[in-house]
Amino acid sequence: QVQLVESGGGLVQSGGSLRLSCTFYGTSFPLYNMGWYRQAPGRQRELVATISSGGSTNYADSLEGRFTISRDGVNNAMYLQMNILKPEDTAVYYCNAVKIGYLNNYWGQGTQVTVSS
Repeated sequence: QVQLVESGGGLVQSGGSLRLSCTFYGTSFPLYNMGWYRQAPGRQRELVATISSGGSTNYADSLEGRFTISRDGVNNAMYLQMNILKPEDTAVYYCNAVKIGYLNNYWGQGTQVTVSS
């Protein structure tokens, strides 16, 4: 069984930065592809960024290079460094994990990010 716990959200002014963390509780972290998703009020959940078990990354085009996803195999964690934040980045950010070759899809409880203008 896998449990994902996000942290690092909060209130920040436009142009500021935040770093989100996702701690993976379970076994075989290196075998999981990981990702960050977000959901704003009244909108569908959308992809922010993914990082494969091998470290390959993928980002939503709309981010314009402002975010960086990374993973730490020692601490079983994933991070999202968010820079030059905009009010439209306001959302609940969710951590996701999918084991290679399996359909099991795990989600964290989410962490709120609010960017004030």
